[in-house]
Amino acid sequence: MKWQPTRTVWRTGCSGRHRKSGSNWTIPIQNDCTMATIRTKFRSSSAEGREGALYYQVIHNRVVRQISTGYKLFASEWDQRSEAVIPCQHPAGMERDNYLLSVGERIRRDKIRLEKAIRTLSQSGPFTADDIVIRFHDSGQEPSFNDYIRQQIVRLKRLGKIRTSETYTAALKSFSSFMKGSDILFGELSSDLLMEYEAYLKNRGNSPNTISFYMRILKAVYNRAVENGLTGQRNLFKSVYTGVEKTLKRAIHLNDIRRIKRLDLSLKPHLDFARDMFLFCFYTRGMSFVDMAYLKKGDIANGILTYRRKKTGQQLFIRWEKCMQEIIKLFCLSVQDFKVVH
Repeated sequence: MKWQPTRTVWRTGCSGRHRKSGSNWTIPIQNDCTMATIRTKFRSSSAEGREGALYYQVIHNRVVRQISTGYKLFASEWDQRSEAVIPCQHPAGMERDNYLLSVGERIRRDKIRLEKAIRTLSQSGPFTADDIVIRFHDSGQEPSFNDYIRQQIVRLKRLGKIRTSETYTAALKSFSSFMKGSDILFGELSSDLLMEYEAYLKNRGNSPNTISFYMRILKAVYNRAVENGLTGQRNLFKSVYTGVEKTLKRAIHLNDIRRIKRLDLSLKPHLDFARDMFLFCFYTRGMSFVDMAYLKKGDIANGILTYRRKKTGQQLFIRWEKCMQEIIKLFCLSVQDFKVVH
């Protein structure tokens, strides 16, 4: 198996300043004049036409250790001179191109983690190459900002806050689209990045309230991470809009409701079902669909419908009307396990 060294070199020394020599990079080390060197290397596959592997070589006090990255590339996709992944040149290679871009992004993040590991170790006294490897792997266990949002979505679902988890999912999808699928570490979040995200949303035609909706969710996630000690408070959201603008109240006329109710949708069962759900929501003073889905027969007693909102936990009481009963009876006669009222 043959490997070819790349020119990516990160060195740490006691110079007290960054040094560059070609592609060499020196990070100041406190209380230790011994060099710690990190190189990125490419190992070609022994099988022709197969991908090779990238790995990091750690050298400290003449001890050499390797860190496997799991990043697979063809030899033609790695430029040793510029130390960069070469994007796919084929028009039909969009999927491969996205993968190569993600590899380049992950190498950049690994570089940040290695720098942080070496600096932290240097402040505690002498350290070994094994210490660098261990610290690097330990730092990889910290969730990225995107992963932390996913954790919060799972937590909200576990707490029964389904609707809130859906809003977090929407915010994550929007932010991931802006980041082109790349994850970001908490340390990489900045006011400038959030301002770029805000501009991205504006250019896509989002209203101020929609932009604020996404920003407030990201801010809530960030503040929770601060509380959990994953990052420090840096007031990153001070330059983006997180307020709520008053909007024109919009209401459907009662005559339109009557027209919808009288529509003959017998030949369109899906629309017929949707119409009944809409009317039931209207009759119950705007009950959300998730709350409708969790209603039980036992929630109706003495002519009163009693339920708690899944989103807020607020308990509500609604007088049970004939129009509501007509919808329920319609489905109870045709579907035994109808999901609105069990």
